[in-house]
Amino acid sequence: MARMNFYRLPASAMFAARCDPRFHYCTYVPESYEPEGHRSYPLAVLIHHSKRDAQALRDRFIAFAEAHQCALLAPLFPCGINGVDDFNNYKLMRHAGIAYDEVLLGMIEEVAEVFRLQSGQVLLYGFSGGGQFAHRFLLRHPHRLRGVSIAAPGTVTLPGDPRGWWVGTGDMAASTGARFDPAAVARVPTQLLVGAEDTAEGMTIRPGSDFWCEDGANDAGATRVARLSSLEAALRTIGAAPERLDLPGVGHEAEAMEAPVAAFFGRLLAG
Repeated sequence: MARMNFYRLPASAMFAARCDPRFHYCTYVPESYEPEGHRSYPLAVLIHHSKRDAQALRDRFIAFAEAHQCALLAPLFPCGINGVDDFNNYKLMRHAGIAYDEVLLGMIEEVAEVFRLQSGQVLLYGFSGGGQFAHRFLLRHPHRLRGVSIAAPGTVTLPGDPRGWWVGTGDMAASTGARFDPAAVARVPTQLLVGAEDTAEGMTIRPGSDFWCEDGANDAGATRVARLSSLEAALRTIGAAPERLDLPGVGHEAEAMEAPVAAFFGRLLAG
């Protein structure tokens, strides 16, 4: 077991991931944690948006962590891993030879070696770019999730759509290493969030974008609200029952999503 000091408890410094030191993470473990104790803690993983606000995101969920005695893990996937204009890497889950989902699983394994955590299944939340990662992680690793909250993703992969990754799941086994399991995805408690005013245009994907593909890159809709609706419909088609919440008067605002996320996770932990 690693040494426990102010670098780790309760709010950690930023650590390089041993599985791939290009990527980093910080944690929070409730004040009740005793290094020599026996109690294990559930784990919520918080995925940052495009501005990579991992530490601030962690800090905003500390009250939730204390109220529900839940540990937090906030990964940092920096821009620039694959070139000066590499902004979107982690959002696609697999990009330029890097399996960002596997990096996250490596981080979870590492923190579970340090703290007593219920790490086999975790809660997962992401807003915007983080929401893109979170719903793709759901499709690839449903068995690792106790619940998932997906907020305002800019692009969506539609479960059950026969087209190739990332638009659909038709070639998921070849693209991600595991076949699409609709029954397993449908079993994961899922929350879908978006600001009701998150309807700005300018979401069109064009040739040259990391997201460009010939087969339907823009078919899910022109706004985040429309794209979340496409994801919701696809999830319902495979038998899932996601909780959908459109926040009135809210645009593309990360912090507005967090109280509903905390309430959703709190219900899952209580249940």
